[in-house]
Amino acid sequence: MGVLNGRTAVVTGAASGIGAAIARHLVDAEARVVVMDRDPAVTEVAARIRADGHVIAELTDERAVDEGIERAEAQLGRIDTLVTSHGILTEAAVADMSLDTWNRTLAVDLTSVFLLCRAVLPGMLARHDGRIINVASQLGIKGGVGLAHYAAAKAGVIALTKSLALEVAADGVLVNAIAPGPIETPLVAGISQDWKTAKRAELPLGRFGTVDEVAPTATLLASSPGGDLYVGQTLGPNSGDVMP
Repeated sequence: MGVLNGRTAVVTGAASGIGAAIARHLVDAEARVVVMDRDPAVTEVAARIRADGHVIAELTDERAVDEGIERAEAQLGRIDTLVTSHGILTEAAVADMSLDTWNRTLAVDLTSVFLLCRAVLPGMLARHDGRIINVASQLGIKGGVGLAHYAAAKAGVIALTKSLALEVAADGVLVNAIAPGPIETPLVAGISQDWKTAKRAELPLGRFGTVDEVAPTATLLASSPGGDLYVGQTLGPNSGDVMP
């Protein structure tokens, strides 16, 4: 049997990139999975990986998140694991950044994570059992030129993860983060070639990672006993970009 046999999971941002890979790896580990995204392409991912269901929702909208989690619970019976792997990434210097760009990035990359965590907590706390895995970024630890808005949001995700872990670990809910380095995904594709070339030169491995090199970390954190001692941790599959 797979290490997650019989467990359930909701994975956001699953229409592509890291989220889709995590969802596929959890299914391969025999978890029952519902994939969630605002992009209707998530329906194709659900069919391809043989997920148990899908939810299309705007994750910055409080009501849409609550209703989406309710629909996921109805499809799964319960939610054992939440993986928040959605996000947006744009490039802008602080001096040139509009308030709309700043606010939109924080709404998608941070506030939505809070909304999703809050939505799954009642069921997890009632069962004294649950895992929350928030996908942050190494830029939330070290910052990045032209990416202050994204780095600030991801730093917030890491701080939210630690704080929530302190609140709920005694009730059996383990909350952790994954902070990948640059990964070959559609998200990174929109960043300038100059930035990507300079970033590769900084990395001890000399290359960006792949989604299949990140996804197993989520499987570990969702599993037992593999993930049982991780509380408020930030795991970094990042090509050596950050060494805490």
